[in-house]
Amino acid sequence: MMTMAMATKHSLLFGILLLLISLLALTEPTMAVISRTDFPDDFIFGTSTSAYQIEGEANYKNRGPSVWDIFTHEYPERILDGSTGDTADDFYNTFKADIQRMKLIGLDAYRFSISWSRIIPSGRLWEGVNEQGIEFYDKIINETIANGLEPFVTIFHWDTPQTLEDKYGGFLSPNIVNDFRDYADFLFKKFGDRVKYWITLNGPWTLTEFGYDEGIHAPGHCSSWVNRQCRAGNSSTEPYIVAHNMLLSHAAAVQVYRENYQKIYKGKIGISLFSYWFEPISDQTTDQQAAKTALDFMFGLFMDPITYGQYPRSVQTLVGERLPNFTYNESQLLNGSYDFVGLQYYASYYAKANATVDPDYVRYKTDSQVTVTAYDDNGEPIGPQAYSPWLYVYPIGIRKLLNYIKNTYNDPTIYVTENGVDEFSNGTQTLQEQEDDQFRIHYLRNHTWFVLQSMRKDNVNVKGYFVWSFLDNFEWNMGYTSRFGLHYVDYENNMTRYPKASATWFCVFLKKFPVGPLCPVDPFP
Repeated sequence: MMTMAMATKHSLLFGILLLLISLLALTEPTMAVISRTDFPDDFIFGTSTSAYQIEGEANYKNRGPSVWDIFTHEYPERILDGSTGDTADDFYNTFKADIQRMKLIGLDAYRFSISWSRIIPSGRLWEGVNEQGIEFYDKIINETIANGLEPFVTIFHWDTPQTLEDKYGGFLSPNIVNDFRDYADFLFKKFGDRVKYWITLNGPWTLTEFGYDEGIHAPGHCSSWVNRQCRAGNSSTEPYIVAHNMLLSHAAAVQVYRENYQKIYKGKIGISLFSYWFEPISDQTTDQQAAKTALDFMFGLFMDPITYGQYPRSVQTLVGERLPNFTYNESQLLNGSYDFVGLQYYASYYAKANATVDPDYVRYKTDSQVTVTAYDDNGEPIGPQAYSPWLYVYPIGIRKLLNYIKNTYNDPTIYVTENGVDEFSNGTQTLQEQEDDQFRIHYLRNHTWFVLQSMRKDNVNVKGYFVWSFLDNFEWNMGYTSRFGLHYVDYENNMTRYPKASATWFCVFLKKFPVGPLCPVDPFP
């Protein structure tokens, strides 16, 4: 338990760190036009996608159902436009052309996830594998390499096999650790000779929060008083159980890779974590501590265990007996269980201390005793809002968060594995309107600038930057109304891809090839 003295010291240290990080904004010069030539030669620029969001062919060639297949079909009312990922972007059939487009833009890497249930339909290795699924990902990896791109492979991106959900509750059960280990081991064995960058889990916080506290993502669990649409769940306990089992699954996969494959294949393995940056809403010590606590509950819930072997002290104190404990061996296995950390950054918020929590309505989202808001005390937003209701644009937040990670977690190697912004689509906009995404260009330009400043001025060890996403896709509970892509996908006309202005900008930014069809003009002459 955290004593008053420890809490005061912890708050003071964070206050000093926050002051140093805040000074960055005061000394920041006007942003200049930059390009890839401003980054180190070995810096990696890429783009990211995930299996369920783009592949399609959901019931094709022995693929087993995932929780997202069941969630979208049984609860269409919980998807904004009632859609599914059954067809998505039809990447299953268009991957060659799409990967060639990545090459033409000038990317260095392609980060994608593998569908667990496409490889192992039941989720359990001993029950058999799907050779067609293995063949598909063999082709993806080979095509990526053939086009001069480095494959970054995500082992799990929220699409738990439905069979495991039915058998024992998926990530609510410790049984999933062994099944995940076996799945990861199989991938390392099949693809490890070509894949040198592995990511165990994508954004485990998102699954924890949206899947088990709010119930708006598959499998749709939460307390009934949180969301009447939830038919099962407990928002006060399940998020922590799921986070715990995801961490143990991550550690098990890392152990297998390091013991059996890393020396042979010379690859690296890490995790990709989602986080906002939190600004204290005032200079008061309580609000500064609130910002730190908010980070503990979102980023530290996963980063502390894999760095130090235990949950953050604030989480231990505020959650108490509802928080599962690590055994000594589990703690040792988690400690240092990554070669790099991936950061998914999109937005920032203000944090304000709020000690008033109703004991009759306890849940993960309020356990931190922090009010998170996009508006300051004068009613001004922290930044412009994108289409997604959670995405408030605050570019310097990425620099502040990168500094925080460096100073709090022993200066790790970092890849920005997701960064991007969405725009609205309801089918009424013209193609020209959809292609002219100046808002996205400014977002990417500003964020790459602050990533560069974190490297040049703050010595943060950032090694790569991946845009989310290469294509418009199925954006979970937002369906197809939310478009994050560098390419517009016409879902009504043969899934035709059209490069947006942001694809042109990124192509010019990368300057890997002479200006061509995808780089007709420089948006910032």
